[in-house]
Parts: sequence; structure tokens; C-alpha cells
Amino acid sequence: MNDEFYRIRRLPPYVFAEVNAMKAAARARGEDIIDLGMGNPDGAPPAHVVEKLAEVARNPKAHGYSASKGIAGLRKAQAGYYSRRFGVDLDPDSEVIVTLGSKEGLANLAQAITAPGDVVLAPNPSYPIHQFGFIIAGAAIRSIPAAPGPDFFTRLEYAIRYTVPKPTVLVIGYPSNPTAYVADLAFYEKVVAFARAHKLWVISDLAYAEIYFGDTPTPSILQVPDAREVAVEFTSMSKTYSMAGWRIGFAVGNKTLIHALTRVKSYLDYGAFTPVQAAACAAINGPQDIIAANRALYKARRDVLVECFARAGWDIAPPQASMFAWTAIPEAFRHLGSVEFAKRLLTEAGVAVAPGAGFGEEGEGFVRIALVENEQRIRQAARGVKQFLARV
Repeated sequence: MNDEFYRIRRLPPYVFAEVNAMKAAARARGEDIIDLGMGNPDGAPPAHVVEKLAEVARNPKAHGYSASKGIAGLRKAQAGYYSRRFGVDLDPDSEVIVTLGSKEGLANLAQAITAPGDVVLAPNPSYPIHQFGFIIAGAAIRSIPAAPGPDFFTRLEYAIRYTVPKPTVLVIGYPSNPTAYVADLAFYEKVVAFARAHKLWVISDLAYAEIYFGDTPTPSILQVPDAREVAVEFTSMSKTYSMAGWRIGFAVGNKTLIHALTRVKSYLDYGAFTPVQAAACAAINGPQDIIAANRALYKARRDVLVECFARAGWDIAPPQASMFAWTAIPEAFRHLGSVEFAKRLLTEAGVAVAPGAGFGEEGEGFVRIALVENEQRIRQAARGVKQFLARV
């Protein structure tokens, strides 16, 4: 019956569902599955953040409805983060909103600014909500390259010139999930200039802002002068502070887009639990040791993954950022496609990865490997992979 519903009809089968079901069944049988599929951080938040959560939760007055756009202290904390990290000064009242994770914010912004039939430019492959948030809202998607190279702007020009109706929104996200591509400030300058010239809204996903492995910190699109005329940017506490399940994210930037998201959210939720928001304030305003520690943790895991998998016979290019490696399926298995390969790897090597097809058709032939297991488990995964590849 539910296949008759308009929005459900617009969604394709969930590519990850079959692999996830197989993983759950294997674990139910007692098999040891090394899960490198889901980007679910395995670390804990800082102790002072958990303590603040408990402290505020003990207050009987903290258990009522909160503010949909986020408590004032948390919005001020996020503005302070942008000032320290990017040199961008934001108005906490009109240019910052707290979201229930960046995923919820992206989806509800899509609902707020999209009319049925609108055309949205989104990278392919990309994090699914970048496309499906707008598809659920009734838009059509025109794919652009995920890599921020010269072809990116060539394809943008074609899209603007030949698409009817003219696209209204451009979605970008760097460091990218799943590809781990990174963008520099010069790229963002071109994006802002293009968007202003063609009257495009820009949505930037900066969820992996603090997970970079080189000497140059990840930039924000809002560092570009006049970016706030066209752009809004999403960030998240999930990876930066190992607070994925807390569901705290932010949208900052263009006042019109922030107001639209605030308006829609005011009808849909009462905001995150107040003690969670207070603890998020403690995270942003308190000691920042965890950021450098997490960055070092993911870099060490990346290095182990690249080294051990290469010895196993699977060469993986080291990602420059994010908590993912994006890599082509080994040559001998490319005829299977990413879903069947992921299923074979799960059943024969005991290693779960995310099939690239789940991130868009341009992801076919690739898999995403998440750096969410410790170094010992990654080495164990490599041993399973080596035995699996040796059978070919």
C-alpha cells in the first residue's frame, strides 16, 4: 500500500539495506564482523561534556520543551567557534540555528525552500541526504561532479545553460562523504561568484571540518567575502566531539535561508533536549583537546588501513580528510558491482564496507571504508581481505 504514497514513490530501494541485513544476521549467528561500513564514531565525548549533561538533567526545570532554533547560549557558542576558527563573525540571533544533527537540518531546509519541479544541483556520488532531502521535497536533481576540479565548473555552466527550469540550489560538501575530496578557499571563491551571477542558493556541508590530515585547516565557504549573500553552511558535533548520537548540528550564514529553516522547524519540533544543548555549549566553549586527539586518531587509522590493505593486495589512496577512504573495487571483482562485492566481502572476509552505489550511480565500482575500528581490528580486517583476495 505505501508504494502509492507520492514521496515514497520518489525514493529508490535503500542500497545499504541488504548488506546491513546480512551483517545483522551474521552477528546473530555469532560471527565476528569487522564493521567498516557505517560512519559511526566509536569514541566517547569529553568527560566534562557528559558531566554537564548530567548536571543540567538533574535540574527539574530542564525537562520541559526547549527552543526550536536552539538555546541562546548554544547559538552564541557556535558563533564564537566560527569567529575563532574561520574569522567569520555571525549574528547568533539571525545567522545561526541549532539543528537535530546536520542531516535533519539539510532535509528541513530542503522542505523550506523547494517547490515541486524545482531543479537542484547536487554532487554525485554524495551523502544521500544531499540528493534525497530535495527529492522528498519534490525537486528534480541534476548531478554535478563530486571532485572540486575544473570539470566541476564546466558542468555547472552546462547545467545553468541547458536545464529547464533553471536550477535554484547548489549543494556542496567538503571534506566529502563518501569521497573524502577536499576544497580550498579559491574553489569556494569561484562557487560564490558563480552563485551570485546565476542567483543560486548554496548549501555547504562542513560536517568534517576538523578531520583533516595535512597542515592546512579545512576552510569554510563563509570566509569568502559576500558568501552570506547566497550561502548557508551546516556543521555537526557528531565527528568533531564524538557526539553522533546526541544529534546536535548547526546551520549558519544567509539570513533568508536561516529564517526559512527556523520557520519550518518551528512547526516540526521543540528543539533538542535542553541538557544536551547545555552540554554542547560546554563542548564548544571548553577545552578543545578532543579535536586534535580525534584528528590524530583517524590519521593513525588511515595510515594503518592504507599500509595493511596494500600488503593484502588492495591499494587504497590515503584520504586527505574525513573519516572515510573511498576506493575502487579490486580489478578481479569489478564485474560484480559494489553491492555484490560488499556482500562477498562480508560473507567471505568478515568485513563490512559501504557499497558505492548507495551514494549515487557515479559511485558504482567503488566502496567506502569507515575508520571506525581500532588499529588492531583494521589489521584483522586486512588479514581477512588478504585471504579473500587470494582465493581469486
